Amino acid sequence: MVSITAGAAGMYCGSCLRDNALATELQALGDWEVTLLPLYTPIRTDEPDVSVDQVFFGGINVYLQQKVPLFRHLPRFLDRWLDNPRLIRRVASRAMSVNAKDLGEMTLSMVRGEHGFQAKEVRRLIDFLRKQKPDLICLTNLLVGGCIPALKKELPDVPVLVTLQGDDLFLDELEEPWRSSVLEEMKNLASAADGFITFSGFYRDVVADLFEIPYEKFHLTALGADLEGFTGDRDSGGNTIGYFARICPEKGFDLLVSAFLELAKRDEFADTKLQFGGWLAEKNREFFENEMGRIEKAGLSDRVLHVGSPDRDGKLEFFRATDVFCVPARFVEPKGMYAIEAMAAGIPVVAPDHGAFPEMIAASGGGCLFPAGDVEALAGCLAETLKNPGDLGRNGRAWAISKADRATMARSTAAVFEKFV
Repeated sequence: MVSITAGAAGMYCGSCLRDNALATELQALGDWEVTLLPLYTPIRTDEPDVSVDQVFFGGINVYLQQKVPLFRHLPRFLDRWLDNPRLIRRVASRAMSVNAKDLGEMTLSMVRGEHGFQAKEVRRLIDFLRKQKPDLICLTNLLVGGCIPALKKELPDVPVLVTLQGDDLFLDELEEPWRSSVLEEMKNLASAADGFITFSGFYRDVVADLFEIPYEKFHLTALGADLEGFTGDRDSGGNTIGYFARICPEKGFDLLVSAFLELAKRDEFADTKLQFGGWLAEKNREFFENEMGRIEKAGLSDRVLHVGSPDRDGKLEFFRATDVFCVPARFVEPKGMYAIEAMAAGIPVVAPDHGAFPEMIAASGGGCLFPAGDVEALAGCLAETLKNPGDLGRNGRAWAISKADRATMARSTAAVFEKFV
């Protein structure tokens, strides 16, 4: 099978981590030969990268073809230079911003596939897939699905599945009229796909309604992570709250800061600490500095540790030093990979009561839920969990290593793939 994933420049991306882990484990099962194709940029993972060393719909080319008609007709040897993974990494490592109008226009062009400005990239992908002769193609999301009509026309006997894991969040970042136009195109693409994969019933309901997809086209699979090195050992004083995700409003970083500031006023939490890590995009720099200013103003800077965006060893060290884990996401989280990793480390998880979390917490018994967006309730849940963690950490770890590991995810996903081949 061919798995088409979407690179996220220099960021550790949950979808990239999941797609890479799935490809690795499917091949380990022995029944599947998997080719993992990156779109836009090379992927970045904290485990061995099994994707091919080339990029389709290279980010530089996509942008130039959008803005300059000449680049829609460049010969292939010049495209190869622009799609060089090293060049893309170098450009992607620099902070860049795209205004709302450009983002909307480019997204609309991309989902139009053969009828958009990046039609040449669709043809290149089709040519590659013809040579691969896959039995099945799986896309990482519907936003990269502009190629679906061409795939169904050129490879009519090859099933095309789509994993839905955050399309709604990206759509909500688009301004009108682009959001409505992109949504209509995505509904058309959804009708052409053979099936969809989600990781929770809650998120299935969200995207079924958004894209008008019949329920019979959905397949729920286990979500899993590479849990090697997550031992459950603690190296902390029992009083540290941890956050490990993108540092942005969508993930609720400011909500956690507010809850921490509230706890810090109470004598019983006079030694409670907050440590956090994750990708910080330049567009969120001001947001981050505002939150750091709030902490400094409260005189709590010495109780807060920012670990940056560490590699895998750094991430494991972070979890060993965490006692309660929380990413109070505002948006409807389709995956929650970070919660699985926290549970694998034996850490109780405090999570909002929407998205993937209610089902995850119910299945694992590894944490507690609070009303999403409610800082007072979040502070209360953190306080109770810090004081009385009980068996939450043990329960979560037992569930993660038996039900949310890479092998379980691969077997569950392979069972869906086998229905189509």
